[in-house]
Amino acid sequence: MDNIAGQNQGGRLAVNITVVILVLLWLLPTIGLFVSSFRDRDQISNSGWWQAPFAVDLNFRARVAADGMREEGGVFILEGNVFDDPALVQNFPDGEGVVAAYGTRAVAPDEFTAGEVSELRGGGTITVERDGRYRVESPEEISRGPTLYFEARTPPKFTLANYRTVLFADGMDRAFINTLTVTIPATIIPILIAAFAAYALAWMDFPGRGLLIAAVVGLLVVPLQLALVPLLKLHTDVGIGQSFFGIWLAHTGFGLPLAVYLLRNYMVGLPRDIIESAKVDGATDFQIFVRIILPLSFPALASFAIFQFLWTWNDLLVAKVFLPSGAESQVMTVKIADDLLGSRGGDWGILATAAFVSIAVPLLVFFTMQRYLVRGLLAGSVK
Repeated sequence: MDNIAGQNQGGRLAVNITVVILVLLWLLPTIGLFVSSFRDRDQISNSGWWQAPFAVDLNFRARVAADGMREEGGVFILEGNVFDDPALVQNFPDGEGVVAAYGTRAVAPDEFTAGEVSELRGGGTITVERDGRYRVESPEEISRGPTLYFEARTPPKFTLANYRTVLFADGMDRAFINTLTVTIPATIIPILIAAFAAYALAWMDFPGRGLLIAAVVGLLVVPLQLALVPLLKLHTDVGIGQSFFGIWLAHTGFGLPLAVYLLRNYMVGLPRDIIESAKVDGATDFQIFVRIILPLSFPALASFAIFQFLWTWNDLLVAKVFLPSGAESQVMTVKIADDLLGSRGGDWGILATAAFVSIAVPLLVFFTMQRYLVRGLLAGSVK
C-alpha cells in the first residue's frame, strides 16, 4: 500500500507540474502582448518582448551642423556630438549614449566602427567616437555638414502613448457603443430561440425529431464563410441589407447550431421524474419549460452566453460584411483594423494595446460567469 500511495503522490506531482507548464506556455503570448503594449515602437521593431528590460541597439540619423567651423593649418574642422541633435532628445534625454558603429549612407548605418576614420564622398574625413563626439576634416571650406547614420544603445523605454492613441482615438467611444449594440442582442436572441428548440428536441415526441438532431449536429461543421455572400444577398432582397438588424440575424443563425446542441444535451440529462410529475399535476409544456427547465438549465445557458458573447464581441469578418462601412456603424474590431492599423501595419505597440483594450469587457463577462462554464459543458456527459 505504501508503494501505491507513493506512486499516487508522484503522479499527482507530475500532473501538477505539467498543468503549470501548460498554463505558462498558454500565457506566454498574452504576456508578450501586454509587455509590447507599453514599449516604444522602434524598440518593438528591433527586439523581442522578452528583451524589454534591456538596452536596445537602434539606428539614428543626425545632421552635422556647419556652425562653429574653424581652420587649422589649412584644414577646415567641424566638431560636435551627435547626441546634441534636437531630433534625438527624446531618445537620449540626458545627452549621453554609446555609439557602436556609424556610417555616411542610409543603407549602411553600421559601416564603420566607433573611432574609425572614414572618407567622405565630397572629400575629407570624419571620425565618430563611442561617446558621440565627431570630428570632420576637409581641405575645403565646409558649407554644409554631412549626414551621419549611427547605431547606438538606448535604454529600455516604456510609455502609455499607445494606450492614449487607442483609447482617445476619434470615434472609439462610438465604436464601443456599436459593439455593445451588436453583441448584446446577438447573444440574447439565439439563446431564446435555442432554448425552445432544445426543449422540443429533448422532451417532446414528434415525427422527424432524430433527423432534426442530426441536422443540428451537421450544421456545427459547416464553415460560416460559405454562407456570408448568400446570406447578405438574402438580406438585401428582403430589405434589411447591411444593418444592425441584419447582423443580429446573421449572428443568430451562425450561433444557433451550437446553442441547440449544447442546451439539448443538458436538458436531456435533467431528471425525468420532475417533468413527469409536473405533467401529472396538469402542467403544460410551456409551464414546464418556463418554471422547471429554464431555471435548471441556467449553467448551460450561461455557458453558451459566454461563447456567443466572446465570438460576437471579437468578430471582424461578419461585421465587415453585414454592417455599413461608414464610421457611424463601425464596431471596435473594424475601427482598430481600418483606422488605427490601416496605415500602421507594422506598429506592434498599437496592435498589442488594441488587443488588450478590446478584451477588457469579454474578460469581465468570462470571469463573472466562468463558474457555470464547466458545469454547462459537462452536461449530459454522465448519466
